[in-house]
Amino acid sequence: MPTATATPRDEARQVSLRGPEARKSLAKQLAKLFDLWGLSTPEQAAMLGLSEDNRSTLVRYRKGAALADNRDMLERAGHLLAIHAALRILFPHNRDLAYRWMRTLNHRFGTKPVDIVRERGFEGLLALRRYLDFERGR
Repeated sequence: MPTATATPRDEARQVSLRGPEARKSLAKQLAKLFDLWGLSTPEQAAMLGLSEDNRSTLVRYRKGAALADNRDMLERAGHLLAIHAALRILFPHNRDLAYRWMRTLNHRFGTKPVDIVRERGFEGLLALRRYLDFERGR
């Protein structure tokens, strides 16, 4: 059972995506991660591949509904948690920087990482993960 001080990364190690309880836990982790990253509702929706005005699904996830049981959503969730883990590895002594990274102008990209996902969707999410994996030497 995750503790109150567990991070999304800690909880990710304990999750198997086989049933609704696991997908509920995953939805809770993502909601916490989005809060840590300080993402707006439209940004959160974009991260999950939802319409940016689809607030009701995000509210349901925050209230304990299981994450949708479809490949796209579950892959997005995995990439988001991997991005979070990579940022924690890259900035081990500066959690604030790790949490601000998604919302901060990145000169290599010429935009904020969150905007890459908003503009390019799933491919943007993959690009961020590949970039971070490269930066940490993976």
